[in-house]
Amino acid sequence: MDIEIKIDENYKEMKIMILTAQITEEVNEIMRKIADVPMRAVAGYIDDTLVLIEQEDILRVFASEQRVFVQTSEGEYTVKLRLYELEERLDKNVFVRISKSEIINLKKVKRFDLSFSGTICVEMEGNIITYVSRRYISALKKILGI
Repeated sequence: MDIEIKIDENYKEMKIMILTAQITEEVNEIMRKIADVPMRAVAGYIDDTLVLIEQEDILRVFASEQRVFVQTSEGEYTVKLRLYELEERLDKNVFVRISKSEIINLKKVKRFDLSFSGTICVEMEGNIITYVSRRYISALKKILGI
């Protein structure tokens, strides 16, 4: 196997290309490993300052007023990715979508209040209260095993 890395400032995102004579089990295994690697950090902006936010620091990701924000214990950052793009890139074992406009970090949840009829109230670190919309309740319950 030959590995080549090309640095080109014109690329905004990393591009991985596999050149091969045929699809083999080795090629399939490489593709699976690449696809399963979640991104480590998210680029967030406060004014004109770029901050790299580690996934484990993210409390939630939400859309509001035509923009997407990442909230940490340090504050809220604007991100340039769309919500669905972040959902695809974040660790699926930790991050779960709870509404059309919000994704939460399950490791940052203090408790789920099931007493509300038709919805679930989520209390998170930093005294954040949010709600699971009806559309996403069954998927969340499946992930939590309830």
